[in-house]
Amino acid sequence: MSERLDENFSRAIDLMLACTGKIIISGMGKSGIIGQKIAATLSSTGTTAIFLHPAEAAHGDLGVVSEGDTVICLSKSGMTEELNFILPALRERKATIIAFTGNPRSYLAMNADVVLDTGVEQEACPYDLAPTSSTTAMLAMGDALAICLMKKKNFTDQEFALTHPKGSLGKQLTMRVGDVMATGDALPVVSEDAMLSDLILEMTSKRYGVSGVVDAEGKLTGIFTDGDLRRLVQTGESFLDKKAVEVMTPNPKTVAPDMKAKACLELLETHRITQLMVCDEKRCPVGIVHIHDLVTLGL
Repeated sequence: MSERLDENFSRAIDLMLACTGKIIISGMGKSGIIGQKIAATLSSTGTTAIFLHPAEAAHGDLGVVSEGDTVICLSKSGMTEELNFILPALRERKATIIAFTGNPRSYLAMNADVVLDTGVEQEACPYDLAPTSSTTAMLAMGDALAICLMKKKNFTDQEFALTHPKGSLGKQLTMRVGDVMATGDALPVVSEDAMLSDLILEMTSKRYGVSGVVDAEGKLTGIFTDGDLRRLVQTGESFLDKKAVEVMTPNPKTVAPDMKAKACLELLETHRITQLMVCDEKRCPVGIVHIHDLVTLGL
């Protein structure tokens, strides 16, 4: 199919870009199901589209078609009765017609403003009957149109996120650290002058195996982990009389609440750490995020 692309493909793109109304996709049977997928792909990538069943259109649903609309009609033979029956009405309503067909001499092709060749030599069906290769060709053509339009419109990943708020795609594009971090009483933090026994209690009473250490102004100056505690024990020295500021690891890595959760997960994986303190612009801790919380979200 790529070898058959010509100026008609560019014309179809131009017509869809210039469309002042709606993009409407129509087709019967398996072609109609492909048409529904194409409409969905267009809508999710910045080109609003709807599917119109040709049989229902002939019984009143043609009312959805208005002047300025662009209608994409899918038919392998170009002779689909239900589809061809509504072509005069589409013309009467001054809609632009783009045809996906394997028959350039068909009634559909002759009544279309642009014809895109989706013909195949043979269906995958051993009897060359069941729509298989032909519907795959239509699907590929629809995807190609959608992605070209997406690029022409400079459709961004943030705009994409607005149409995919749920599921892993939406989470990757929209969810931020502030949406998943633990806050309030769940945030393990002690002051610099806290005794090590208090630091251990704070660290172990929360589920993160870590505690932040803050100065008198509430700014994060260090962190203490269960790994740090094990290393202290291994020294064999007395340490229970030490203060948090003496045993903490200073200047730990932190993230901001508005950082994307996906980027935070990548940071954790890169540095092989399991949690990060979340700080505001003054470096005051406002939360903590754990790698397990991000992984379980499907990021």
